[in-house]
Amino acid sequence: MHATNERLKMSLYAALMAGITAILAQLTIPLPLVPITGQTLAIGLCATILGKRYGTMAVALYIAMGAVGLPVFSEAKGGFSVLVGPTGGYIIGFIISAYIMGLILEKTRFTLTPAVIANIIGMVITLVVGAVQLKFAAGLTWDQALSGGVYPFIIVGVIKAVLASVLGITIRRRLLAAKLLSQHDVKAA
Repeated sequence: MHATNERLKMSLYAALMAGITAILAQLTIPLPLVPITGQTLAIGLCATILGKRYGTMAVALYIAMGAVGLPVFSEAKGGFSVLVGPTGGYIIGFIISAYIMGLILEKTRFTLTPAVIANIIGMVITLVVGAVQLKFAAGLTWDQALSGGVYPFIIVGVIKAVLASVLGITIRRRLLAAKLLSQHDVKAA
């Protein structure tokens, strides 16, 4: 019974993080091709707080909400068309990023330095997957896709990666101290 309760608790945390991601996605700085949003910050928080399994679950739930039409993506967009459009690769890349970030943290430690490294790697994964889809969906050259969909986001991405790491590790430590989260919860498969 205890394991079932722990899985339920972690699933609820994942759902909560999906909601937080939807809220942070609405913090947007519009740019011509791809806007700067709070989504990537939220993805980093999901993985840094919840680890690979539940962090990825949170991201998948967020994407599923958007795919069925809920206005949870940036600029209150939703629908499957967003996922197959020019910016959809970034959103799809969130799943891979969350899993890899959580995996890195679970294989190392949930401390600041591994979190920063994991979040920067996650940022790179998101940008690469996003640029590939941007190139094909928008009919751009590789140079145009990289110039419009990667290069402008590197500095902001690093800042958000560090912020997600600091906030995520702090929140995780407080949840552990309050006994609302345990080391076993995150690594349970």
